[in-house]
This record gives sequence, C-alpha cells and structure tokens, in this order.
Amino acid sequence: MEAVTIVGPGRLKTASVPVPEPLPGTVLVAPRYAGICGTDLELFHGTSSYLADGRAATPLIFGHEWCGRVVSADPGTGWRPGDRVAGQTMVPCGGCARCRAGRRGLCRRMREVGLYGLDGAAAQYIRVPGHALARLPDTVPDRTAALVEPAVTVVESFARTGCGFDDRVAVLGTGTIGLLAVQFARRVAGRVDAVGVDPAGLALAVRCGADRAIPVGETTAGSYSLVVEASGAPEAFAHALDLVEPGGRVGVIGVANEPTAGVVAGSVALRGVSVLGIQHGLDHYDRTIELFATGALTADPLIGATFPAGAAAEAFAFMESARSGPPKVLLDLTEWKGDR
Repeated sequence: MEAVTIVGPGRLKTASVPVPEPLPGTVLVAPRYAGICGTDLELFHGTSSYLADGRAATPLIFGHEWCGRVVSADPGTGWRPGDRVAGQTMVPCGGCARCRAGRRGLCRRMREVGLYGLDGAAAQYIRVPGHALARLPDTVPDRTAALVEPAVTVVESFARTGCGFDDRVAVLGTGTIGLLAVQFARRVAGRVDAVGVDPAGLALAVRCGADRAIPVGETTAGSYSLVVEASGAPEAFAHALDLVEPGGRVGVIGVANEPTAGVVAGSVALRGVSVLGIQHGLDHYDRTIELFATGALTADPLIGATFPAGAAAEAFAFMESARSGPPKVLLDLTEWKGDR
C-alpha cells in the first residue's frame, strides 16, 4: 500500500509499505481524508515533544485527524465492510488504574494514532482497534468528518468548564480549535467574543457566530466569566488569566511549548479563578458527530485547502505559508484506490 511518512526533520516520503495484517479486535480502514495540524508540523520539523521523550520515532506515518470506510474487521468488533467511521487519536489500554477510574485520557499505557504506538492515516489503509472508531451517519460528509477529532476537544472543554446563558465567553485564537469553540459557545452562552491577532481569522470568527472580534491588544481585563485559551501562544495563558473575572473559569486547550511569563499564582488564588487543562475528548465522539449532523458545528468555513495525497509536501508548505483565512488543511486520500 501507499503511505506518506515523515522520515526526518523537514523530509517527507511517499513509499510502498506492507498492508497491516489483521489482528484480533482490530479493523482495517481505507482513510478518505486526513487533517494536518500543528502537531503534525512539529513532528515534521523534529521539534515534537513526542520525539524528544522517545515516544515517537521516524520514519512515521502521520495523520491523527481522519475518517474513512471499513475494509475488513474482526467480527467481534461489530464493524462491517463499508461502514463509515471517524477515528479517535488516543487509544487507552482500558486496564490501568487511571482507565479504571474513568480517566482514560491519562492512561499510563496510552497509544496515539499517527503520533506514537500506532501508524497514522496518511496511508492507503490503517489498522486500528475496533473501539477506537466512531460511526458516521450519512448526514456528515467525509470532509466534515475529518474535523471530528479536533472538535471533540472543544466539546470536552465546555463539558469541563460548564457554559450557560449567563456566561460571557472569550475564545483566544482563531485557528481550527478556536473557531470550533466559537461555534459551540454561540449555542449556549449569552455572549461570545473572539480574540486574536489575524484580521482574517477574526472576521471568520464573526462568521462562525462570535458577537465581537477583538484584536489582542484591545481587550479589557476581568470582562469574562469563561475564557477558552485555544491559541497555544506562550503569552496567551497570562492573557487568559487577565481577562477572566473573579470566580471565573479558564479552559486551557492550546499547548504552549515555551514557559509563560507574567503569571502570578497568587492572583489566581485570591481571585478564586478555576483553571482546567483540557487534553482530549475521548468520551465525546458520538456527541460531536451529532453536533455536525445537526449543523450546530460546521466544517466547511474552516477548510482552507485540500491537497491530494501525492502533494503532501505542498500541503505542509501551505500550512506554514504566511496566509490568513480558513485554517484547516486536508489531505484527500481517495486517489489511492483501496476498497472504498
């Protein structure tokens, strides 16, 4: 089968690799679309923490935001050929103390598709455990389904922080996660403001339902009961703490890889601010798919470009170009004719 692999810093290679052999409890899927995100860029450049701590190694078949169709399956999984599926990234063991306590996202023996432990979806076929798939209805197109994985983290964020009509919400960042957060918050919050640095991204946030789009330097401290940090910028965590009111909540989705300056821990304590780290939404795949099916979340305004699988290098270059507008870049894997 064909697969796109990261073979070293700044180097991609499309090569023929063996089709994964069937294993008990697994499903063979033909991916149709895979999203490229900042985590993939870090793997591509060799700067990923997964590479630094030894969990990941090159060559690596990337692709953790994906959808596809079942080709074959262990009968015990309940999947059949032709079933349309979205794949989850995190694959917990289910047996460690954290998994048994209901904290599967912190599994001690975690594997992550396209990152470490399991090959990714930038390939003609991918083999995954049957429990790491979610069923797609006909009302959710394939291109939309490729955004289910990032969206589950947004759903997890609001499930953890809570959000209601009395809330005034600020979403920091106008990337894929930030725009999905705006879409979700507009359904339940009294007011939603998007905060960012990219004028085109801020304009898109308004299209996604934000009441106001505010450049980073024009915000007012203590204005929000809930702040969602979705940018991952090193300075954004301090900004989120500045924006939240006493007794408010901060949901941290963005992953900054540099220390954050300007944070006074005493201020968090004295103002009674709750800070919640949001890792992933393992328990929210079906709910997230329902949100896309009903139109509560929409993917099309977020997709900036789609590249064929053979143009993966161009897709990565486009991701890094000085561009603005819709943030998500997809790989169309349907050119690799599998059992589709």
